Amino acid sequence: MVDFISFFIRAVFAVAACAIMAVAAVLLVYAPYSAVKDSLFGDKPVAHTLFSAVGYLIVAMALFDVAKYFFEEEVPARREKRTAADARRGLTKFISTIIIAVFLEALVLVFETSQDNVSQIVYPATLMGAGCVTLVSLGLFQRLSASVEKTVGPEPDPDADPPPKITPAPGPLA
Repeated sequence: MVDFISFFIRAVFAVAACAIMAVAAVLLVYAPYSAVKDSLFGDKPVAHTLFSAVGYLIVAMALFDVAKYFFEEEVPARREKRTAADARRGLTKFISTIIIAVFLEALVLVFETSQDNVSQIVYPATLMGAGCVTLVSLGLFQRLSASVEKTVGPEPDPDADPPPKITPAPGPLA
């Protein structure tokens, strides 16, 4: 029964990752299409159209990275028995992707807002602040988990072979 539940959970993550990749692929196609269409036939300024396309591309790349994380960390079999260091590295990669996407989106929004309505700059600045808080939180998590790992020591790998016992060879002095 446990094997079935594990398989089911991995299958759900795989389907979700495929769906996320499909959405990202649509965004990767839609971004340049909308930029060209709006630049040629739209009534919006070209800079606004390009910033919008860059925003779509940032979201698409972040979605691809999230789907990649699911495929690397959640879908493979027997990943439940990983060590705390493996989990920390995986979580760090995932949160780093989110932080990069937040910062890039905030940067695009700052440029868009500065051209359209400067009084609304507080919203991109708040997004930038949220990205900074998340980055500091990730650093704190890394620091605390690394210090605990150093204090407690690394977890033994349950799949690893025990180290060989070394016995001294009989020599001329024995």
